[in-house]
Amino acid sequence: MIDQYAMAQRGPSSAGPPSCRGPRLPVRADAVRFLVLLVVFVCAACGLVYELELVALGSYLIGDSVTQASVVLSVMVFAMGIGSLLAKRLRSRAAVGFGLVESVLALVGGMSALALYASFAWLGESRGAIVAFSLAIGVLTGAEIPLLMTLIQRVSRQDAGAAVADLFAADYVGALVGGLAFPFLLLPWLGQLTAAMVTGGVNVVAGGALVLWLFGRDLSPRARTLLLVADVLVLAVLATAAATVGEFERAARTAVYGSGVRVAVHTSVQEIVLTGGTRGPLDLYLDGRLRVSARDEYRYDEGLVHPAMRGPHARVLVLGGGDGLAAREALRYRDVRSVTVVDIDAGVERLARTDPALSVLNGHAYRDPRLHAVTGDAFTWLRRAEQGSGPGPFDVVVCDLPDPGITSSSKLYSQEFYGLAARALAPGGRLVVHAGPLGRRVRAFWTVDATLRAAGFRTTPYRATGPADGFAGGPDRAKRAGRGRADAEDWGFLLAARGTDAP
Repeated sequence: MIDQYAMAQRGPSSAGPPSCRGPRLPVRADAVRFLVLLVVFVCAACGLVYELELVALGSYLIGDSVTQASVVLSVMVFAMGIGSLLAKRLRSRAAVGFGLVESVLALVGGMSALALYASFAWLGESRGAIVAFSLAIGVLTGAEIPLLMTLIQRVSRQDAGAAVADLFAADYVGALVGGLAFPFLLLPWLGQLTAAMVTGGVNVVAGGALVLWLFGRDLSPRARTLLLVADVLVLAVLATAAATVGEFERAARTAVYGSGVRVAVHTSVQEIVLTGGTRGPLDLYLDGRLRVSARDEYRYDEGLVHPAMRGPHARVLVLGGGDGLAAREALRYRDVRSVTVVDIDAGVERLARTDPALSVLNGHAYRDPRLHAVTGDAFTWLRRAEQGSGPGPFDVVVCDLPDPGITSSSKLYSQEFYGLAARALAPGGRLVVHAGPLGRRVRAFWTVDATLRAAGFRTTPYRATGPADGFAGGPDRAKRAGRGRADAEDWGFLLAARGTDAP
């Protein structure tokens, strides 16, 4: 490699066949090295965005975030090894090989979110597509480093060990930036579909610029034309898809939720969809899961709240329940002095206040001066309340939380969480917990019961049932509109009190 570098510095008139000479560079070799490392940084950031996009979509479309993350990460790491091996065949044409790899990667990664959502919306299944995209993106990502290693050694005096160290340092820093940019910038500003397309555009521009500008003089006219046409086509496809993503999302939502979609918003926490309310019963979906059905939501909310109100109930705490429906039931009692609602998503609260159908359904609970709304994570809020910054203690704590089978809600069913809730209770206070469908997930229900007992509570289990047709509001529902019957027709609850108090 040092001999090749020396030949490159002597110019194109050096002796030896073209394949043995270094590339003819438009800038100094040290500047090229810096630019190659910069492209490594950008490509690593893009690669991690693709990876996180697949994990996020897998969790949203299928559920069980731990399983989806494990599948995507393991398949991609395996595929990266395959890509590294396949890249050995391209080392003799590293520049054109890297350019083509980046073009294909930008197209596959940039369109992956749209393709997965389309698969789910119109085919009703996306597991196979997630594995296929994970495999394809992993193979292409794995081919990057070997090809870039070849390019950087052609223009640098570094030995292989130092070059590898520089490449991996740039790669890891790029991965850090991409990993932080996805949840804090790309997802809230652009949404999942557009974020992937923009990332693909950045990817193809970075890869194409590196090859066509820095190493283009050593490419044949045919190779330069091929790369330029490929990059332009990829950019055109991504730009067209980004321009029509709004229409696509509307069509996909119609396929998933039916034709009655009135509101569809992406918050920093989740996707919120409202259907019906003007024509037909109101349905509220959170990340595709039916959270409220006006057909019979009262069965869930009355079953959750009223048993806990049999006793002192002047001060009530609702954890979750930003839709205002559990608060509505608590506010029915005239001797309730205050109801505090702690929900993580301000978007749900905003709709509960302003949407005509939802605000009517919750009895305009947010207009009641006794209700105090807090936006925040229930676990964190209880911890701060324990330190004296909250309005407790409370006579009743209502845990109107996501289904315990959803991985992201696991901490809200932990012994630590119940310990914090116990310290928020006044003497003689009661806690009620939605613990999942007793009929279908018996083990999960009794696990929640055992956790409550381990936290020092005495418990009384009970259940509420929905109608036989399966329409049922509440967090047990995993049905997506148009996908057949609901998978829950009952709700299991646990009424709990501390120590020797009777629940």
